[in-house]
Amino acid sequence: MTSDVRLEKDSLGTMEVPAHAYYGAQTRRAELNFPISDLRLPKRFLRALAQIKRAAAEVNRDLGLLDPHLADAIIRAADEVIAGRFEDQFVVDVFQTGSGTSTNMNMNEVIANRAIELLGGQIGTKHPVHPNDHVNLGQSSNDTIPTALQVAAQAAIREALLPALERLRAALARKSEEFWPIIKTGRTHLQDATPIRLGQEFLGYRGQVDRAIRLLQQACEELSEVPLGGTAVGTGVNTHPEFARRVLEKLSAWNGFTIRETSNHFQAQSTLDPVVATSGVLNTIAASLMKMGNDIRWLGSGPRAGLYELQLPEVQPGSSIMPGKVNPVIIESLLMVCAQVTGYHVTITVCGQWGNFELNTMLPLAAYDLIQAIELLARASENFARQCVEGLKATSRGPDLLEKGLAIGTGLVPKIGYDAAAEIAKEAFASGRTVREVARERTGLSEEELDRLLDPIAMTEPGLGSGVAVG
Repeated sequence: MTSDVRLEKDSLGTMEVPAHAYYGAQTRRAELNFPISDLRLPKRFLRALAQIKRAAAEVNRDLGLLDPHLADAIIRAADEVIAGRFEDQFVVDVFQTGSGTSTNMNMNEVIANRAIELLGGQIGTKHPVHPNDHVNLGQSSNDTIPTALQVAAQAAIREALLPALERLRAALARKSEEFWPIIKTGRTHLQDATPIRLGQEFLGYRGQVDRAIRLLQQACEELSEVPLGGTAVGTGVNTHPEFARRVLEKLSAWNGFTIRETSNHFQAQSTLDPVVATSGVLNTIAASLMKMGNDIRWLGSGPRAGLYELQLPEVQPGSSIMPGKVNPVIIESLLMVCAQVTGYHVTITVCGQWGNFELNTMLPLAAYDLIQAIELLARASENFARQCVEGLKATSRGPDLLEKGLAIGTGLVPKIGYDAAAEIAKEAFASGRTVREVARERTGLSEEELDRLLDPIAMTEPGLGSGVAVG
Protein backbone atom coordinates (compact mmCIF):
# COMPACT_ATOMS: atom_id res chain seq x y z
CA MET A 1 0.00 0.00 0.00
CA THR A 2 1.30 3.47 -0.91
CA SER A 3 0.71 6.75 0.89
CA ASP A 4 -1.79 7.88 -1.72
CA VAL A 5 -4.31 5.20 -0.72
CA ARG A 6 -5.91 3.99 2.48
CA LEU A 7 -7.37 0.61 3.36
CA GLU A 8 -11.05 0.25 4.17
CA LYS A 9 -13.23 -2.75 4.86
CA ASP A 10 -16.75 -3.49 3.77
CA SER A 11 -18.81 -6.69 3.86
CA LEU A 12 -16.82 -8.13 0.94
CA GLY A 13 -13.36 -7.48 2.39
CA THR A 14 -10.63 -4.87 2.16
CA MET A 15 -10.40 -2.18 -0.51
CA GLU A 16 -7.81 0.41 -1.41
CA VAL A 17 -9.40 3.86 -1.49
CA PRO A 18 -7.68 7.10 -2.55
CA ALA A 19 -6.26 8.55 0.64
CA HIS A 20 -7.98 11.91 0.43
CA ALA A 21 -11.30 10.68 -0.98
CA TYR A 22 -14.43 11.37 1.04
CA TYR A 23 -16.09 8.30 -0.45
CA GLY A 24 -15.28 4.85 0.88
CA ALA A 25 -14.91 1.19 0.02
CA GLN A 26 -18.37 0.59 -1.45
CA THR A 27 -18.12 3.61 -3.71
CA ARG A 28 -14.65 2.57 -4.82
CA ARG A 29 -15.94 -0.89 -5.71
CA ALA A 30 -18.69 0.69 -7.79
CA GLU A 31 -16.22 3.03 -9.48
CA LEU A 32 -14.16 0.02 -10.54
CA ASN A 33 -17.16 -2.19 -11.38
CA PHE A 34 -18.82 0.29 -13.74
CA PRO A 35 -16.22 1.89 -16.05
CA ILE A 36 -18.96 2.40 -18.63
CA SER A 37 -19.26 6.08 -19.48
CA ASP A 38 -18.44 9.60 -18.39
CA LEU A 39 -22.06 10.18 -17.36
CA ARG A 40 -22.81 10.99 -13.73
CA LEU A 41 -26.12 11.66 -12.02
CA PRO A 42 -27.11 15.34 -12.30
CA LYS A 43 -26.44 17.94 -9.63
CA ARG A 44 -30.15 18.35 -8.94
CA PHE A 45 -30.42 14.66 -8.14
CA LEU A 46 -27.44 14.74 -5.78
CA ARG A 47 -28.87 17.83 -4.10
CA ALA A 48 -32.22 16.10 -3.53
CA LEU A 49 -30.53 12.97 -2.16
CA ALA A 50 -28.42 15.06 0.20
CA GLN A 51 -31.56 16.86 1.36
CA ILE A 52 -33.07 13.48 2.24
CA LYS A 53 -29.98 12.59 4.30
CA ARG A 54 -30.09 15.95 6.09
CA ALA A 55 -33.79 15.67 6.88
CA ALA A 56 -33.34 12.06 8.01
CA ALA A 57 -30.66 13.10 10.49
CA GLU A 58 -32.92 15.79 11.94
CA VAL A 59 -35.90 13.48 12.18
CA ASN A 60 -33.96 10.55 13.63
CA ARG A 61 -32.45 12.91 16.20
CA ASP A 62 -35.87 14.27 17.13
CA LEU A 63 -37.26 10.72 17.40
CA GLY A 64 -34.47 9.80 19.80
CA LEU A 65 -32.91 7.34 17.36
CA LEU A 66 -29.70 9.24 16.60
CA ASP A 67 -27.24 10.88 18.99
CA PRO A 68 -27.69 14.67 18.64
CA HIS A 69 -23.92 15.18 18.46
CA LEU A 70 -23.67 12.84 15.47
CA ALA A 71 -26.85 14.17 13.90
CA ASP A 72 -25.56 17.74 13.97
CA ALA A 73 -22.34 16.71 12.22
CA ILE A 74 -24.31 14.82 9.56
CA ILE A 75 -26.52 17.87 9.05
CA ARG A 76 -23.51 20.14 8.61
CA ALA A 77 -21.92 17.73 6.15
CA ALA A 78 -25.14 17.33 4.19
CA ASP A 79 -25.52 21.11 4.00
CA GLU A 80 -22.11 21.32 2.36
CA VAL A 81 -23.11 18.71 -0.22
CA ILE A 82 -26.39 20.55 -0.87
CA ALA A 83 -24.40 23.74 -1.44
CA GLY A 84 -22.42 22.00 -4.20
CA ARG A 85 -19.27 21.05 -2.34
CA PHE A 86 -17.68 17.66 -2.97
CA GLU A 87 -19.14 17.32 -6.48
CA ASP A 88 -15.94 15.59 -7.58
CA GLN A 89 -16.54 12.93 -4.92
CA PHE A 90 -19.63 11.53 -6.64
CA VAL A 91 -17.84 9.20 -9.00
CA VAL A 92 -20.32 6.40 -9.73
CA ASP A 93 -21.38 5.91 -13.35
CA VAL A 94 -25.02 6.27 -14.35
CA PHE A 95 -24.84 2.71 -15.71
CA GLN A 96 -24.56 0.90 -12.39
CA THR A 97 -26.66 -1.20 -10.06
CA GLY A 98 -30.28 -0.78 -11.10
CA SER A 99 -31.49 0.30 -7.67
CA GLY A 100 -28.95 3.09 -7.42
CA THR A 101 -27.46 1.50 -4.29
CA SER A 102 -23.98 2.53 -5.37
CA THR A 103 -25.00 6.18 -5.57
CA ASN A 104 -26.87 5.96 -2.27
CA MET A 105 -23.74 4.57 -0.62
CA ASN A 106 -21.58 7.17 -2.38
CA MET A 107 -23.71 9.84 -0.69
CA ASN A 108 -23.72 8.03 2.66
CA GLU A 109 -19.95 7.66 2.64
CA VAL A 110 -19.19 11.24 1.61
CA ILE A 111 -21.49 12.67 4.28
CA ALA A 112 -20.23 10.23 6.93
CA ASN A 113 -16.57 10.96 6.26
CA ARG A 114 -17.11 14.71 6.20
CA ALA A 115 -19.06 14.44 9.47
CA ILE A 116 -16.20 12.40 10.96
CA GLU A 117 -13.79 15.11 9.85
CA LEU A 118 -15.95 17.82 11.39
CA LEU A 119 -15.92 15.86 14.66
CA GLY A 120 -12.14 15.61 14.61
CA GLY A 121 -11.98 11.95 13.59
CA GLN A 122 -10.13 10.19 10.80
CA ILE A 123 -11.98 9.67 7.54
CA GLY A 124 -12.38 6.07 6.44
CA THR A 125 -12.71 4.74 10.01
CA LYS A 126 -16.54 4.83 10.11
CA HIS A 127 -16.17 6.23 13.62
CA PRO A 128 -17.89 8.00 15.20
CA VAL A 129 -20.22 8.29 12.18
CA HIS A 130 -21.13 5.19 10.20
CA PRO A 131 -22.47 5.57 6.63
CA ASN A 132 -25.10 2.82 7.05
CA ASP A 133 -25.94 2.91 10.73
CA HIS A 134 -26.20 6.69 11.02
CA VAL A 135 -26.45 8.48 7.64
CA ASN A 136 -28.70 5.81 6.12
CA LEU A 137 -30.76 5.26 9.30
CA GLY A 138 -34.41 4.50 8.48
CA GLN A 139 -33.75 4.33 4.76
CA SER A 140 -33.03 1.99 1.87
CA SER A 141 -31.64 2.75 -1.56
CA ASN A 142 -34.92 1.31 -2.78
CA ASP A 143 -36.92 4.22 -1.39
CA THR A 144 -34.38 7.06 -1.22
CA ILE A 145 -33.26 6.87 -4.87
CA PRO A 146 -36.74 7.03 -6.44
CA THR A 147 -37.71 9.73 -3.94
CA ALA A 148 -34.65 11.79 -4.85
CA LEU A 149 -35.48 11.29 -8.52
CA GLN A 150 -39.03 12.61 -8.13
CA VAL A 151 -37.99 15.52 -5.93
CA ALA A 152 -35.22 16.53 -8.33
CA ALA A 153 -37.50 16.25 -11.35
CA GLN A 154 -40.19 18.37 -9.76
CA ALA A 155 -37.60 20.95 -8.72
CA ALA A 156 -36.22 21.08 -12.26
CA ILE A 157 -39.69 21.57 -13.71
CA ARG A 158 -40.60 24.33 -11.27
CA GLU A 159 -37.24 26.10 -11.18
CA ALA A 160 -36.23 25.82 -14.84
CA LEU A 161 -38.79 24.53 -17.32
CA LEU A 162 -41.93 26.35 -16.19
CA PRO A 163 -40.18 29.76 -16.07
CA ALA A 164 -38.72 29.14 -19.53
CA LEU A 165 -42.12 28.25 -20.94
CA GLU A 166 -43.68 31.28 -19.25
CA ARG A 167 -41.17 33.48 -21.05
CA LEU A 168 -41.92 31.75 -24.35
CA ARG A 169 -45.64 32.10 -23.76
CA ALA A 170 -45.29 35.82 -23.06
CA ALA A 171 -43.20 36.32 -26.17
CA LEU A 172 -45.73 34.50 -28.35
CA ALA A 173 -48.59 36.49 -26.80
CA ARG A 174 -46.85 39.77 -27.60
CA LYS A 175 -46.21 38.68 -31.17
CA SER A 176 -49.84 37.61 -31.52
CA GLU A 177 -50.93 41.14 -30.61
CA GLU A 178 -48.27 42.75 -32.78
CA PHE A 179 -49.13 40.62 -35.81
CA TRP A 180 -52.92 40.76 -35.40
CA PRO A 181 -53.53 43.34 -38.17
CA ILE A 182 -51.54 41.29 -40.71
CA ILE A 183 -53.77 39.10 -42.90
CA LYS A 184 -52.19 36.44 -45.08
CA THR A 185 -53.00 33.17 -46.80
CA GLY A 186 -53.52 30.21 -44.51
CA ARG A 187 -52.14 26.78 -45.40
CA THR A 188 -53.48 23.28 -44.96
CA HIS A 189 -51.75 20.21 -46.44
CA LEU A 190 -49.00 22.70 -47.44
CA GLN A 191 -51.51 24.16 -49.93
CA ASP A 192 -53.16 27.57 -50.00
CA ALA A 193 -56.18 27.85 -47.72
CA THR A 194 -58.51 30.63 -46.61
CA PRO A 195 -57.12 33.84 -45.12
CA ILE A 196 -55.80 33.94 -41.57
CA ARG A 197 -54.27 36.61 -39.40
CA LEU A 198 -50.60 36.13 -38.67
CA GLY A 199 -51.59 36.99 -35.11
CA GLN A 200 -54.02 34.08 -35.13
CA GLU A 201 -51.22 31.70 -36.04
CA PHE A 202 -49.23 33.00 -33.08
CA LEU A 203 -52.31 32.76 -30.90
CA GLY A 204 -52.24 29.06 -31.75
CA TYR A 205 -48.58 28.81 -30.77
CA ARG A 206 -49.33 30.53 -27.49
CA GLY A 207 -52.09 27.99 -26.89
CA GLN A 208 -49.60 25.17 -27.36
CA VAL A 209 -47.48 26.60 -24.55
CA ASP A 210 -50.55 27.14 -22.36
CA ARG A 211 -51.29 23.44 -22.66
CA ALA A 212 -47.67 22.50 -22.01
CA ILE A 213 -47.73 24.45 -18.75
CA ARG A 214 -50.98 22.78 -17.65
CA LEU A 215 -49.60 19.33 -18.41
CA LEU A 216 -46.42 20.06 -16.44
CA GLN A 217 -48.44 21.19 -13.45
CA GLN A 218 -50.32 17.89 -13.56
CA ALA A 219 -47.01 16.02 -13.81
CA CYS A 220 -45.74 17.80 -10.71
CA GLU A 221 -48.78 16.57 -8.83
CA GLU A 222 -47.93 12.99 -9.80
CA LEU A 223 -44.27 13.44 -8.88
CA SER A 224 -45.18 14.81 -5.45
CA GLU A 225 -46.21 11.34 -4.17
CA VAL A 226 -43.00 9.51 -3.25
CA PRO A 227 -42.07 6.07 -1.87
CA LEU A 228 -39.88 7.18 1.06
CA GLY A 229 -40.70 5.09 4.11
CA GLY A 230 -41.09 1.81 2.26
CA THR A 231 -37.40 0.87 2.78
CA ALA A 232 -36.48 -2.46 1.18
CA VAL A 233 -39.69 -3.81 -0.37
CA GLY A 234 -42.40 -1.37 0.66
CA THR A 235 -43.16 -2.77 4.12
CA GLY A 236 -41.21 -0.08 5.98
CA VAL A 237 -38.97 -2.51 7.82
CA ASN A 238 -36.38 -0.84 10.09
CA THR A 239 -37.93 2.61 9.92
CA HIS A 240 -39.99 4.57 12.43
CA PRO A 241 -43.70 4.95 11.52
CA GLU A 242 -43.39 8.76 11.62
CA PHE A 243 -40.06 8.91 9.77
CA ALA A 244 -41.28 9.43 6.19
CA ARG A 245 -43.97 11.97 7.03
CA ARG A 246 -41.57 14.09 9.07
CA VAL A 247 -38.77 13.92 6.50
CA LEU A 248 -41.10 14.86 3.66
CA GLU A 249 -42.53 17.80 5.58
CA LYS A 250 -39.00 19.18 5.82
CA LEU A 251 -38.29 18.53 2.13
CA SER A 252 -41.52 20.31 1.21
CA ALA A 253 -40.61 23.34 3.30
CA TRP A 254 -37.07 23.54 1.91
CA ASN A 255 -38.12 23.19 -1.73
CA GLY A 256 -41.30 25.22 -1.66
CA PHE A 257 -43.55 22.55 -3.14
CA THR A 258 -45.49 19.57 -1.84
CA ILE A 259 -43.79 16.20 -1.36
CA ARG A 260 -45.94 13.60 0.35
CA GLU A 261 -45.71 9.96 1.33
CA THR A 262 -47.51 7.54 -0.92
CA SER A 263 -50.57 5.71 0.35
CA ASN A 264 -49.40 2.56 -1.45
CA HIS A 265 -45.71 1.86 -1.00
CA PHE A 266 -45.84 -1.36 -2.98
CA GLN A 267 -47.03 0.47 -6.07
CA ALA A 268 -44.80 3.50 -5.61
CA GLN A 269 -41.61 1.54 -5.03
CA SER A 270 -41.97 -1.18 -7.63
CA THR A 271 -42.90 1.10 -10.54
CA LEU A 272 -41.79 4.27 -12.28
CA ASP A 273 -45.28 5.28 -13.34
CA PRO A 274 -45.04 8.97 -12.30
CA VAL A 275 -41.65 9.21 -14.01
CA VAL A 276 -42.91 7.62 -17.23
CA ALA A 277 -45.97 9.88 -17.15
CA THR A 278 -43.81 12.96 -16.68
CA SER A 279 -41.54 11.86 -19.51
CA GLY A 280 -44.66 11.51 -21.65
CA VAL A 281 -45.52 15.14 -20.93
CA LEU A 282 -41.99 16.19 -21.88
CA ASN A 283 -42.30 14.19 -25.09
CA THR A 284 -45.60 15.95 -25.85
CA ILE A 285 -43.97 19.33 -25.28
CA ALA A 286 -41.04 18.35 -27.48
CA ALA A 287 -43.41 17.37 -30.30
CA SER A 288 -45.33 20.62 -29.85
CA LEU A 289 -42.22 22.78 -29.88
CA MET A 290 -40.92 20.93 -32.92
CA LYS A 291 -44.10 21.77 -34.81
CA MET A 292 -43.96 25.40 -33.71
CA GLY A 293 -40.27 25.75 -34.52
CA ASN A 294 -40.68 24.20 -37.95
CA ASP A 295 -43.59 26.53 -38.75
CA ILE A 296 -41.57 29.60 -37.86
CA ARG A 297 -38.53 28.25 -39.69
CA TRP A 298 -40.57 27.73 -42.86
CA LEU A 299 -42.30 31.10 -42.54
CA GLY A 300 -38.84 32.64 -42.42
CA SER A 301 -37.46 30.65 -45.35
CA GLY A 302 -35.93 32.53 -48.24
CA PRO A 303 -35.43 35.41 -48.42
CA ARG A 304 -35.92 35.26 -52.20
CA ALA A 305 -36.89 31.67 -52.99
CA GLY A 306 -38.87 30.85 -49.85
CA LEU A 307 -41.99 32.02 -48.04
CA TYR A 308 -40.29 34.88 -46.15
CA GLU A 309 -43.43 35.99 -44.34
CA LEU A 310 -41.30 36.34 -41.21
CA GLN A 311 -37.85 37.81 -40.77
CA LEU A 312 -35.91 35.89 -38.14
CA PRO A 313 -33.22 37.57 -36.02
CA GLU A 314 -29.77 37.25 -37.55
CA VAL A 315 -27.53 35.74 -34.87
CA GLN A 316 -24.56 34.38 -36.84
CA PRO A 317 -23.30 33.87 -40.41
CA GLY A 318 -24.92 30.82 -41.93
CA SER A 319 -22.37 29.49 -44.37
CA SER A 320 -18.63 28.99 -44.71
CA ILE A 321 -18.93 29.25 -48.49
CA MET A 322 -22.01 31.36 -49.33
CA PRO A 323 -21.57 35.05 -48.38
CA GLY A 324 -24.54 36.74 -46.75
CA LYS A 325 -26.41 33.54 -45.96
CA VAL A 326 -28.11 33.48 -42.55
CA ASN A 327 -29.69 30.30 -41.22
CA PRO A 328 -32.41 29.68 -38.57
CA VAL A 329 -29.85 28.19 -36.19
CA ILE A 330 -31.69 28.92 -32.94
CA ILE A 331 -34.66 26.90 -34.17
CA GLU A 332 -32.40 24.12 -35.44
CA SER A 333 -30.89 23.89 -31.96
CA LEU A 334 -34.39 23.64 -30.47
CA LEU A 335 -35.36 20.90 -32.91
CA MET A 336 -32.33 18.81 -31.95
CA VAL A 337 -33.22 19.14 -28.27
CA CYS A 338 -36.78 18.01 -29.07
CA ALA A 339 -35.42 14.96 -30.89
CA GLN A 340 -33.19 14.14 -27.91
CA VAL A 341 -36.11 14.44 -25.48
CA THR A 342 -38.13 12.03 -27.60
CA GLY A 343 -35.21 9.61 -27.46
CA TYR A 344 -35.05 9.97 -23.70
CA HIS A 345 -38.77 9.20 -23.53
CA VAL A 346 -38.27 5.91 -25.35
CA THR A 347 -35.53 4.98 -22.89
CA ILE A 348 -37.58 6.02 -19.86
CA THR A 349 -40.50 3.97 -21.15
CA VAL A 350 -38.27 0.90 -21.29
CA CYS A 351 -36.96 1.75 -17.81
CA GLY A 352 -40.52 1.84 -16.53
CA GLN A 353 -41.22 -1.59 -17.97
CA TRP A 354 -38.17 -3.01 -16.22
CA GLY A 355 -39.65 -3.36 -12.76
CA ASN A 356 -39.38 -6.87 -11.39
CA PHE A 357 -41.60 -7.68 -8.43
CA GLU A 358 -40.84 -5.17 -5.61
CA LEU A 359 -38.25 -2.96 -7.30
CA ASN A 360 -37.53 -1.16 -10.55
CA THR A 361 -33.96 -1.87 -11.61
CA MET A 362 -33.28 1.00 -14.01
CA LEU A 363 -33.59 3.86 -11.54
CA PRO A 364 -30.26 5.64 -12.23
CA LEU A 365 -30.80 5.74 -15.98
CA ALA A 366 -34.38 6.97 -15.59
CA ALA A 367 -33.15 9.67 -13.21
CA TYR A 368 -30.42 10.83 -15.57
CA ASP A 369 -32.64 10.92 -18.65
CA LEU A 370 -35.63 12.58 -17.01
CA ILE A 371 -33.65 15.39 -15.40
CA GLN A 372 -31.60 15.90 -18.56
CA ALA A 373 -34.78 16.11 -20.64
CA ILE A 374 -36.29 18.73 -18.32
CA GLU A 375 -33.17 20.85 -18.23
CA LEU A 376 -32.55 20.63 -21.98
CA LEU A 377 -36.12 21.66 -22.75
CA ALA A 378 -35.84 24.52 -20.29
CA ARG A 379 -32.65 25.93 -21.78
CA ALA A 380 -33.77 25.43 -25.38
CA SER A 381 -37.21 27.00 -24.76
CA GLU A 382 -35.71 30.03 -23.04
CA ASN A 383 -33.15 30.42 -25.81
CA PHE A 384 -35.84 30.08 -28.49
CA ALA A 385 -37.92 32.78 -26.81
CA ARG A 386 -35.01 35.16 -26.21
CA GLN A 387 -32.99 34.77 -29.42
CA CYS A 388 -35.75 34.05 -31.92
CA VAL A 389 -39.39 34.74 -31.02
CA GLU A 390 -38.84 38.05 -29.24
CA GLY A 391 -37.03 39.42 -32.30
CA LEU A 392 -39.36 38.17 -35.04
CA LYS A 393 -40.58 40.70 -37.59
CA ALA A 394 -43.36 40.34 -40.14
CA THR A 395 -42.63 41.10 -43.79
CA SER A 396 -45.08 42.30 -46.43
CA ARG A 397 -44.90 38.98 -48.28
CA GLY A 398 -47.99 37.44 -46.67
CA PRO A 399 -50.37 40.34 -47.33
CA ASP A 400 -48.91 40.88 -50.82
CA LEU A 401 -49.84 37.33 -51.85
CA LEU A 402 -53.29 37.40 -50.29
CA GLU A 403 -55.21 38.73 -53.29
CA LYS A 404 -53.48 36.18 -55.53
CA GLY A 405 -54.60 33.29 -53.38
CA LEU A 406 -57.10 30.85 -54.88
CA ALA A 407 -58.74 29.73 -51.64
CA ILE A 408 -60.09 33.22 -51.19
CA GLY A 409 -62.74 32.05 -53.64
CA THR A 410 -64.29 30.15 -50.70
CA GLY A 411 -66.09 33.40 -49.93
CA LEU A 412 -68.09 33.02 -53.18
CA VAL A 413 -69.54 29.63 -52.24
CA PRO A 414 -72.60 30.88 -50.27
CA LYS A 415 -73.56 33.05 -53.23
CA ILE A 416 -72.79 30.94 -56.34
CA GLY A 417 -72.21 27.42 -54.97
CA TYR A 418 -69.15 25.19 -54.57
CA ASP A 419 -68.90 23.95 -58.17
CA ALA A 420 -69.06 27.40 -59.73
CA ALA A 421 -66.54 28.76 -57.25
CA ALA A 422 -64.22 25.82 -58.00
CA GLU A 423 -64.37 26.54 -61.74
CA ILE A 424 -63.46 30.16 -61.08
CA ALA A 425 -60.48 29.09 -58.93
CA LYS A 426 -59.27 26.68 -61.62
CA GLU A 427 -59.50 29.29 -64.34
CA ALA A 428 -57.75 31.86 -62.17
CA PHE A 429 -54.87 29.44 -61.60
CA ALA A 430 -54.60 28.45 -65.24
CA SER A 431 -54.72 32.02 -66.52
CA GLY A 432 -52.57 33.61 -63.84
CA ARG A 433 -55.33 36.02 -62.94
CA THR A 434 -56.97 36.58 -59.56
CA VAL A 435 -60.20 35.00 -58.35
CA ARG A 436 -61.72 38.47 -58.25
CA GLU A 437 -60.91 39.13 -61.90
CA VAL A 438 -62.40 35.85 -63.12
CA ALA A 439 -65.46 36.16 -60.85
CA ARG A 440 -66.10 39.64 -62.18
CA GLU A 441 -66.32 38.21 -65.70
CA ARG A 442 -68.23 35.01 -64.92
CA THR A 443 -70.77 35.95 -62.28
CA GLY A 444 -72.01 39.41 -63.07
CA LEU A 445 -71.70 40.25 -59.37
CA SER A 446 -71.30 43.92 -58.64
CA GLU A 447 -68.00 45.31 -57.43
CA GLU A 448 -69.62 46.05 -54.09
CA GLU A 449 -70.81 42.45 -53.78
CA LEU A 450 -67.39 41.08 -54.75
CA ASP A 451 -65.77 43.32 -52.15
CA ARG A 452 -68.13 41.94 -49.53
CA LEU A 453 -67.73 38.26 -50.50
CA LEU A 454 -63.97 38.38 -50.99
CA ASP A 455 -63.16 40.52 -47.96
CA PRO A 456 -60.24 38.72 -46.26
CA ILE A 457 -60.83 40.47 -42.96
CA ALA A 458 -64.36 39.08 -42.74
CA MET A 459 -63.02 35.61 -43.52
CA THR A 460 -60.79 35.71 -40.44
CA GLU A 461 -63.57 36.62 -38.02
CA PRO A 462 -65.03 33.11 -37.53
CA GLY A 463 -61.56 31.97 -36.46
CA LEU A 464 -61.74 34.22 -33.41
CA GLY A 465 -64.44 32.11 -31.79
CA SER A 466 -66.52 33.13 -28.79
CA GLY A 467 -64.60 34.81 -25.99
CA VAL A 468 -61.09 34.07 -27.29
CA ALA A 469 -58.67 36.75 -26.15
CA VAL A 470 -56.05 38.08 -28.50
CA GLY A 471 -53.22 38.51 -26.00
